[in-house]
Amino acid sequence: MRTNFHFTKTGMRTFTFLICMLPVVCASAQIKQPITHESLWLLKRVGTPALSPDGKWVVCSVQEPAYDEKDVVNDLWLVPADGSKPPRRITGNRQSESGYSWSPDSKQLAFIAKRDNDSAAQVYVLNLAEGGEAQRLTNISTGASNPKWSPDGNNMLFSSNVYPGANTDSANKKVAADLKKQKYKARVYTGFPVRYWDHWLDEKRTHWFIQPVAQAADGTDLFAALDSITQTAIQFGENPDANWLPDSKSVIFSATDNAGTAAWRDVTLALYIASVDGKPGIIIGDSSHSYNNPVISEDGKYLYCIENAENNYKVYNIGKLVRYNWPSLKNKTYLCKNIDRPINDFELSGQGVVISFENEGRDKLYFISNGSTEAKQISAEATGCYTSPSISGDGSVIVANFQTASQPPEIVLIQSNQQAHKALTSFNTEALTKLDLGTTEDFWITSSKGKKIHSLIIKPAGFDAAKKYPLFVVMHGGPAGEWKYNWGYRWNYHLLAAPGYVLLLTNYTGSTGFGEKFSQDIQFDPFKGPANEIQEAATAAIKQFAFIDGSKQAAGGASYGGHLANWMEATTSHYKCIICHAGLVNSEAQWGTSDGIYSREVMNGGTPWQLTKTFKEQNPIRFAANFRTPILVTVGEQDFRVPLNNSLENWSALQRMKVPSKLIVFPEENHWISKAENSRFFYQQVHEWLAKYLQ
Repeated sequence: MRTNFHFTKTGMRTFTFLICMLPVVCASAQIKQPITHESLWLLKRVGTPALSPDGKWVVCSVQEPAYDEKDVVNDLWLVPADGSKPPRRITGNRQSESGYSWSPDSKQLAFIAKRDNDSAAQVYVLNLAEGGEAQRLTNISTGASNPKWSPDGNNMLFSSNVYPGANTDSANKKVAADLKKQKYKARVYTGFPVRYWDHWLDEKRTHWFIQPVAQAADGTDLFAALDSITQTAIQFGENPDANWLPDSKSVIFSATDNAGTAAWRDVTLALYIASVDGKPGIIIGDSSHSYNNPVISEDGKYLYCIENAENNYKVYNIGKLVRYNWPSLKNKTYLCKNIDRPINDFELSGQGVVISFENEGRDKLYFISNGSTEAKQISAEATGCYTSPSISGDGSVIVANFQTASQPPEIVLIQSNQQAHKALTSFNTEALTKLDLGTTEDFWITSSKGKKIHSLIIKPAGFDAAKKYPLFVVMHGGPAGEWKYNWGYRWNYHLLAAPGYVLLLTNYTGSTGFGEKFSQDIQFDPFKGPANEIQEAATAAIKQFAFIDGSKQAAGGASYGGHLANWMEATTSHYKCIICHAGLVNSEAQWGTSDGIYSREVMNGGTPWQLTKTFKEQNPIRFAANFRTPILVTVGEQDFRVPLNNSLENWSALQRMKVPSKLIVFPEENHWISKAENSRFFYQQVHEWLAKYLQ
């Protein structure tokens, strides 16, 4: 049995382009151009790979973007795992496909799509061995997601968001119809949270269903036997996970029955087991840990899962890969204890486990053989990121996403003994050869507190070491995140640098990929300490690199980077300008209006009314009298993680202090600016703001 989990989708390495030599008679070279928003946005987006159980084929989604959403194409592509042939498109519907999953015999592919007269997305099955059109498997009014074949290939597991107490599809249709008839419009809540990222929560909960593959039938709700109290809280969060047991009769999944405690503690996930014939029952769970991503080994001897410490009053805890004997749940063993780094994702095969770890600006692949507890690195590139590994049933073939600072994700074949990987896809190679993408390099300092602090230095297109370039200090979000050798669209390194800026990207205390303690050390010091490290890194870079013009510096960031941007506004005046997207200016107001509050209490050492030392001394709005630096403030109106009120409060303070400033609100955007034209406008405004004060 093979199961793939995806925690993050980041990665990168330095990428070198070889330009074909032209005949001597016309000895000329292709002239590369700096990246533009158009050349960035229209690059194809390659999804995560799914390797067939027999190790012969890889399927992935490929999105072909456009500025008009109706022109966006998103299809599934198939490529031989040995790279013997180029990828070929296997779907061509106007609607996109996602959630693809191989049948155990490697002959059929299940995926999620909304086609023809579908009122909601459904599971479709494409027979690759016999050909023909994909056939719809499910017909559930609440829609289907996350399809997973049973090991014997006879049944399909899928999830759907249903109304509490509605244990049949007809019951769900009736509830939906009754709600539609209501003459009033109101949201009513008795618990927390009420919003999540960009939408208001409703009463629906995620349930898992099982449906036969060979014949038309309604799916069976595995949670139908639960009492209403447990049922309404059984699946907390947006990405439920569940997997079959090898006997094809039962399913193991993670869930919670304490979602309503989120206002005052960490919500914990437990492991449950369910079957068509019985009521779900808890198998592992306690108040101090969460257990998720459970999978049973193909031979039925072991349970693997990720264990996270909870409710220990820490701002961050690294998830640990754990193995239990199955079904006794004895002999609990922590795997790869020697690696103090976050797990991005992992996948199980008959021979062992392949894991992607985050490490100092990279994502690396490791393998743990059956019977071992130590992980051995199997990825080759030193300056790139490997994520979303997929492994054949016998463990002989491994593929993954690979990306760098100069290359979007592609699919690669991992070769033995850390040899260079083999590219299976090259959807963007031709487009990238036309672009002048500046180099990326590591930069380390020892801070005034004795810590080793890592940064990336990004050089602009057409870089000339004899020239002087303004410095743009860009601060990452999180804080549990890091700058990596990866490719991005929301803060693309090369597009930000294109007008002629050197970027400094610092992994301040609180960043991930540098050990659990490094990530935890930001507690009670959310802004001052990280800001000092960022500025010390900038000072050191200016001293070391003669091509940086220290008299022209700007700072900017989004999310937690936006919080830090506002802290820079409040505490220093040596930046010529600042850019803040989705940043808080009042951490006390952020506690009361964000979709998550307990983690903010842990960060600041208490609630706002307790006025802890951190709330008092590290809240940008309390230093608004110092606001002086010209600042661009942008925000998505549908952002419920850092709600609009913080940007409006920031704007009011800036206007009161007569600070040169601009406020841009994107009515259709959430925490990120994702729509094509909005993104183009955002980058345009950022470049104009920087040019106004740096050039």
